[in-house]
Amino acid sequence: MKNHFNFISSSSARQCLASLAVAAVFGVTACDSSNKNTTSSDSTSVDSSVTTTQTTDVANKGGNPDDVKPKGPKPAWGSDIKPQMQAVIEKLASYGDKPIPQLTAVQARKNHTPTDAVKDLMKEYNIPMPVMKVDTMGKEIPVNGGNVHIRVYTPQGATGPLPVIVYYHGGGFVIANIDVYDSSAKALSDQVGAVVVSVAYRLAPEHRFPVAHNDSFAAYQWVLNNAASIKGDPKKIAVVGESAGGNLATNVAIMARDKKIQAPLHVVSVYPIASADMFSASYNKYIEAKPLDKAMMMWFTKNYTNTMAEAKDPRLNLVAANLKGLPSFTIINAELDPLQSDGEMLESKLKAAGVTVDRKVYDGVTHEFFGMGALVPEAKEALSYAASQLKDAFNK
Repeated sequence: MKNHFNFISSSSARQCLASLAVAAVFGVTACDSSNKNTTSSDSTSVDSSVTTTQTTDVANKGGNPDDVKPKGPKPAWGSDIKPQMQAVIEKLASYGDKPIPQLTAVQARKNHTPTDAVKDLMKEYNIPMPVMKVDTMGKEIPVNGGNVHIRVYTPQGATGPLPVIVYYHGGGFVIANIDVYDSSAKALSDQVGAVVVSVAYRLAPEHRFPVAHNDSFAAYQWVLNNAASIKGDPKKIAVVGESAGGNLATNVAIMARDKKIQAPLHVVSVYPIASADMFSASYNKYIEAKPLDKAMMMWFTKNYTNTMAEAKDPRLNLVAANLKGLPSFTIINAELDPLQSDGEMLESKLKAAGVTVDRKVYDGVTHEFFGMGALVPEAKEALSYAASQLKDAFNK
């Protein structure tokens, strides 16, 4: 998996969009869906008319998410799983990839992702991708020991200054990238009317704890100092993250407080890794859930930490951290997820520390559901909820 991206010309972008727009989901990996180890490139200019035309053509004869039905019985761990969610899990299993805990990190990054499953189901059912009038560009920024890539999403036609969301993707600090989570970042930019900066922090085991945490904070500092250059308002910055990224977003708020720099106005933490306790109620209940199970969480921890004892470091075990004086939080959890209890415990600890917290648990869906709004109704609701929370924070 590449942690850097090359620019492509606008003409190449038009060719990719014209030929593969139907297969793309929110623009995810549109130019090379067959190679799981290749990320789509960032372009400084996007021909929006091509994207709109392709989407309109599909929409005229497209299917509907309600048409998507699972093919088999409900899994033992998910008796109330929603139909579209089950179809995604079935599609992911159909690829026949070897379980991640049996792989090296390099091998695991080549596995199919839930994003691939959503994309293929949308193609199978002829479901059009949503029209999101957002432009993207890529940039390398300096961090301690190297550079990281950021992708900047900007609402089309915006003149600024706009509120800014610094976004951190999931993947257990080991796998995935900003392409896999492109739909979340793009939808947030579109619905909130904000500049979104998605951070390709360096991955483990090549870069072990606390590199991802330090990269994430360095990117936040870069945004504070350079918001105006990306049409952003430096006084209106929030942080959002999913899974490992939910942990990182929370840590950024903690580090900003400790280093006495401007804090984010709000934190949205989606099914965060927040506790070292792998014997919690949800871990026990969803020990074999998909796409995330207990064995994968143990594998992620082994690959990111230098020693397993580091899992109790308060930067990973957030429920043991000092949470006083943090900005307001929104926590989003999936019901069928080993990390549901992590979100519940984090909510409790934040409230005990005097922090304002809103939390919702979405029934019948699994880990990774948040970016599936084009297919899974609960994901569309969750994204709308997150966007509303962010708008409220920016407008205070």
